[in-house]
Amino acid sequence: MATDIAFSLAILNVLGKRVPLSLKIFLTAFAIVDDIGAVLVIAIFYSGNINITLLLIALAMLSILYFLSYKGIYSKFIMFFFGIIIWFLFLKSGIHPTIAGILLAFSVPIRQKIDTSKFLVELENVYNNIKTASVLKKPILSHEQIGHVDNLNDWSAKFQSPLQHLEHSLHGWVAYFIIPIFALANAGVLISGSDNLDTALVINIIICLVLGKGIGITSIVLLAQKLKWIEVPSDISFKQIIGVAFLAGIGFTMAIFIASLAFVSTPEFIDSAKIGILIGSFISAIIGYVILRIGSNKEQKI
Repeated sequence: MATDIAFSLAILNVLGKRVPLSLKIFLTAFAIVDDIGAVLVIAIFYSGNINITLLLIALAMLSILYFLSYKGIYSKFIMFFFGIIIWFLFLKSGIHPTIAGILLAFSVPIRQKIDTSKFLVELENVYNNIKTASVLKKPILSHEQIGHVDNLNDWSAKFQSPLQHLEHSLHGWVAYFIIPIFALANAGVLISGSDNLDTALVINIIICLVLGKGIGITSIVLLAQKLKWIEVPSDISFKQIIGVAFLAGIGFTMAIFIASLAFVSTPEFIDSAKIGILIGSFISAIIGYVILRIGSNKEQKI
């Protein structure tokens, strides 16, 4: 489960202009839905005994955040404070705290308080005010300049989407710190001897990642198109759909994380599962790359 967006998109980027932008958007959208599916699997199948009281308290706090978001009120300090408590309550209630993170994200407003045209008008006013403000001979701002700069910050905060601003602020931390630590913490494979490996489990996982995604996604796309549920962009060929479907078999971080939850009572299977995931992901990447490399030379439209 759970297509690894970073690795799959990296392969598409290696192909450069051979693949259209719409294909990258399709893979990204699918991988996000795939991750949500993985989170739901964690919540449904790998949560412990449910403590209703703690869960209700967490949901009540979430309701407060949703109400504030509906009213257009957002504070990162309130979000941070509530987020820690809600995450802890989900953990102690028996629900995997990953769900708390998803629900918290929905409480961050995406709407801007002012539109672009109004912001540009105010930006011009602030510019003119700063231009005509008194300038000190010392290398510091005058009180008048400080007031105009503060005014600029206020208007900039109103113009930015809170959700977009939060995502932009956290991107560096997530990409270069959180994800690598998450990957390294879950990817460790310690093998003391060949007897510890369950060959059948390794092979099954490889088949599921390679063929399950490759055949499954391609079939779903074709079926949805035949039923007129979707319209495939004209710049995407049939071979490119197949290639991206195999790239979706690259399941690394979340797949290994789910494996560690699935075999918590049988830890001897965890190494076998990790090896199967790594090999399956590598094979999926090679097959997907080759198909896209060949299929992107001559576009065969669906």
